[in-house]
Order: sequence, then structure tokens, then C-alpha cells
Amino acid sequence: MLLRSLTFLPRLRVSAPQPCVVCKSKMSGSSGQIFPRFIYLEDGGDITRCYKFRLVSYNILAQVYVKSSNFPGSPSSCLKWKIRSQAILTALKSFNADFLCIQELDEYDSFYKSNLESTGYSGIYIQRNGQKRDGCGIFYKPNCAKLVSMEEIYYNDLANSLNLESTDTSEREFSDKDNHSDHGDLNDPRIRLKRDCVGLLAAFKLNDPSHHLVIMANTHIYWDPELIDVKLAQVKYLLLRVAQFKEAVSDKYGCSPSVIIAGDFNSTPGDKVYEYMISASTIQLHSLYGCNGGEPPFTNCTTGFTGTLDYIFISNTNSLKPISLLQLPGPGSPDVIGGLPNHQHPSDHLPIGGDFEVLSYSNCSTSKPLEEPLPEINKLKLDNGQ
Repeated sequence: MLLRSLTFLPRLRVSAPQPCVVCKSKMSGSSGQIFPRFIYLEDGGDITRCYKFRLVSYNILAQVYVKSSNFPGSPSSCLKWKIRSQAILTALKSFNADFLCIQELDEYDSFYKSNLESTGYSGIYIQRNGQKRDGCGIFYKPNCAKLVSMEEIYYNDLANSLNLESTDTSEREFSDKDNHSDHGDLNDPRIRLKRDCVGLLAAFKLNDPSHHLVIMANTHIYWDPELIDVKLAQVKYLLLRVAQFKEAVSDKYGCSPSVIIAGDFNSTPGDKVYEYMISASTIQLHSLYGCNGGEPPFTNCTTGFTGTLDYIFISNTNSLKPISLLQLPGPGSPDVIGGLPNHQHPSDHLPIGGDFEVLSYSNCSTSKPLEEPLPEINKLKLDNGQ
């Protein structure tokens, strides 16, 4: 795709690019809350002339899951909703992001929707199935992009469309400890797949001169490390839906959109879920952090677990170029000692994100077909990595 030399206004007020170095984050007064710091990549491009946008993904820890017994290392005061809600809202505003992909989003109608709308955002939201009170949301600034299409993802649909006759249960390993009382017998694939997880798909037309289209997906994959087969089934379904959505958007608008998939994947770098995300042929992706210095040492930090679970995956196109990354603290940073949440970080997860510049300005000229036929849903095999 040809690049055109155009002059246009910058999207963000940013300083000249600097080498990617670690810098101290600033504190926010008495609360000690951390302000975000975006570190420019060495090959940051001409950030004063190219059209750009900022994306942040953040699992904010739904209040319904906040119990002192779950976070014994956290000060009790920072677990209270009145304090946490304001701290999370302050953090979300401080990112100055054009797009926010939020997981474990509860209190959407009662708190976040109105408060973020008052700062210039519009939002879309999907709540988890059953009695779950949290979900996934995408907030965006209308002065940056226009929402042109959206779809909801309910991973329980996997169970509803499962072809039991073609499912090889011999490849799955079950044990008595999998039979959690709140979900029933996990030896039944239809029960095993119903984890009440969700995701969102949205197509945005950027307000750049060529109206470049970007497809954004936000999701929260199931947590249990013993159910790796379920996680794999979910990400396979996710990429299937993204590919179908991309094809529909491409056909409608006569262009090839860029794709960004963000969320909490509850999977560590190098495991089967992560490897599938960066190697699947359905849609070719790479990790924002992984391809720019490596994944963070952790994005989730509690007394029971510290590791990287959150990612932003980008399609392998010449249309978008990352120019900065949101800096994360290291293992020895004093603001994470003792585990999260605390007064510096209102969630047990850390936000991730970056700035992107749009490189392609002949985007809406042709529609590219998918590289291979899309598989049917009932052929998404529930297994341990194949």
C-alpha cells in the first residue's frame, strides 16, 4: 500500500521522541497515586506531523471481587469503593487516552459511564452472563474516532454450538478437583465451556485525512490455569470472530482495517494461549510490548501471584506504527512492594498502552480477502493446544 506525503494537524501534544529509557513516575500529592509515563521508542518517527492516537488497556478490578481476604497485603482503606472508585477514575483520566479498553468493569451505569462521558468519552459495554456483575467496556473520544460497527462476544456460545460427536474428549485431562461446585461437572464439555466470559468488537473510523479504519477487540479470558483447553477455545473463537468482523467491515467500506486486540488473557508469555495469539493463521498478530523490548515482568501483582497476564496484540500491517509504550514498574519498585492494590495503584493489575501513528493514507481503496477460509464454530476443537 502506497504512502502519501500529507500535511495535517497532530492528534496529541507530545515532545520530541527520546530513546526508550526508564524514568521515574511522578506522584500525585497526598494519595501517592502514580501518574502514567509514556516512553518513546527509539524509532519513534515524525511525531509532530503524523496523525496519532493513544490506547490504554486496564483491568480495573471489579469492586464485587474486592475482599480483604483476597488481598491480605493491601491497606484496608484503599479497598473501599468510595476511595477506589475515585482513584480508578483519576487514573483513567490521567492516561489522556483516545481509547480505553477496560476489563472487570462493574458499576458501569451507576458510576463510570457518566463520569467518563463528562470528560469527553463515549462508551460501549458488555456484561458477563449469569449473575456476574462485571464486564468489558471500550471508551473512545468522538473527536478522535467515530464508532461505525460493533459486535458482542459471549464465549458461552462455544458450548451452545459444540458438536459433541466430533469432540475428542480423550485429549482432555480431567480430575475431581475440576468439579467446582459453582459450575457443575466439568467432565461435561458444555458445562466446562460455560465460564461466562465476554468480549467486545468495535470498528472505528479515525478522524485522520484518509479516515483510516481500526478494529478494536477487548476481552477477558477465563482465569483458571487448570482449564487451559477452555482458554484456548476462547481465544480461537475470539480470532474467528475478529476475522469475520474484519471481513465484513472490509467488504462494507472497501478497505483493509488495522486490528488491535487488548485485554486480560490470564496467560503468561510463552504459554499455549500466548503462542496461539501470535502464531495463528486466521489473523496474523504481534504483541505491542513483546516486539518492542519484551513483555513487562508483570502486569498482575498480588501476594499469591505476580506475572504478566495483560497484552495488546496488533495486526501485521504497514498502517499503524507504535511510537511509545506506557511504562510499568519493575519488581523492585517501591510502589508495588507488598502487592496490589495499594494507594499508588487502585487495581491488582497494571495498565498497559501506547501511542500509535497512522502510516497508511490509501487505506479505503481496496478490500483484502482473508488468507484462508474461516472455520466453522463447531470445528473449534476443545483441546490442549492443537
